[in-house]
Amino acid sequence: MPNKSRPWVAGDAREFRRRLLRWFRRHGRDLPWRRTRDPYRVAVSEFMLQQTQVSRVEGFYQAFLGRFPTIQHLAEAPPAAVREAWEGLGYYRRAHNLHRLAREVVASRDGVMPHDPAQLRQLPGVGRYTAGAIACFAFERREAAVDTNVARVIRRAFHPRAPRSASGEARLWNTAQLLVPRRGRDAWSFNQAIMELGALICTSRVARCEDCPVSGVCRTGRKRKSVDGKR
Repeated sequence: MPNKSRPWVAGDAREFRRRLLRWFRRHGRDLPWRRTRDPYRVAVSEFMLQQTQVSRVEGFYQAFLGRFPTIQHLAEAPPAAVREAWEGLGYYRRAHNLHRLAREVVASRDGVMPHDPAQLRQLPGVGRYTAGAIACFAFERREAAVDTNVARVIRRAFHPRAPRSASGEARLWNTAQLLVPRRGRDAWSFNQAIMELGALICTSRVARCEDCPVSGVCRTGRKRKSVDGKR
């Protein structure tokens, strides 16, 4: 009896990864937080990128790290200084939580960020996505990181009829974890790539299937090609 928990055939999963990684090597943006594995700098980028466009974060990211280059510098800073450095980026609760995180890591963990997602989720402002992102992008662990962009890509590619519910979200996370390559370096590239695809090609406004590198192994892409072919 086939395993109903697997939403694709193994060949589709492998081909999805292969095509996506090849596309990312050619078209992935050179973003400053992609040049580091420092967990503090990765955490800063993840907090800033919550509900904020990449283009807006780039300038703030460099300036913030110029002022607080290490987690110790941030932990020792007064709240007013942190808020001032965040000025203009909005959603100031993120700055407050990042400051709390820095103080807790310095006070309770000797300034060393944990690499385990379960431990990361115990830190202020760190949810399931951020824990997975820091674990993967800083420590190259094989962890899924499902943000809005990733959820959209996986839903369109593998679960176009998935309900917008707790069970639907659980299914997306399960699929994301199954898709992530086993080797840490490949896991890093894959998670960056699928986020990039959702940001640039498979956007919320339009699914640009004609430009998508994985449309041939995507349920939505295949359906659209079939419909276009009948016209």
